[in-house]
Amino acid sequence: MTTPQRALVVDDLAGSRDWLSRALALAFPGIAVAHASTLAEALAQIAPPPPLALIDLGLPDGSGVRLIEALRAQSAATLCIVATVFDDDAHLFPALRAGAEGYVLKDQSTEELAEMLKGIAAGQPPLSPSIARRLLRHFQPEPAPETSGEALTARETDVLRLVAKGLTVAEVAGVLDLSRHTVAGYLKATYRKLSVNSRAEAALEATRRGLVNRF
Repeated sequence: MTTPQRALVVDDLAGSRDWLSRALALAFPGIAVAHASTLAEALAQIAPPPPLALIDLGLPDGSGVRLIEALRAQSAATLCIVATVFDDDAHLFPALRAGAEGYVLKDQSTEELAEMLKGIAAGQPPLSPSIARRLLRHFQPEPAPETSGEALTARETDVLRLVAKGLTVAEVAGVLDLSRHTVAGYLKATYRKLSVNSRAEAALEATRRGLVNRF
């Protein structure tokens, strides 16, 4: 994007409008800045659409998302940047879906915001650091559930299920018609595969890993 010559600042707070305007002036000396304090005022100023718009989301007569949608409907060339106090997913993602190409929080200095805006000409989307981290977390794949290096055999699973119910080795042997020595061997193998040291830990670990669905 080339350096913008005009910008629209939309915010219902005079102090915020001044902060945004000063940051624009620092980033793009000589830029012409128009102001709006409501959604209606902003909608009345987007024909022709400005090259750049800094938009608050919480306006007195509606959401700034509606303005982003209106600008997108008129011109794909308008760079829409949200400037807000809201850093949660419920505000961030609807704004991005509507077409916002930047999202900055009102927790930084004029100079810091100006530096972020300067990156526009180089194609760098203005994003507050915490917003960038949130976006990265959102699109990172969920970690795969841990699984044992070796799968439990059907008999080992049977032993584990009964032990988790509270049965002793002798009682498990009676239920499965096995010797106590054999059951103890299955239990030892289960400990090794699940990397645990007790019957309680084995039952908990098996449940956590989804190896035993019900007891």
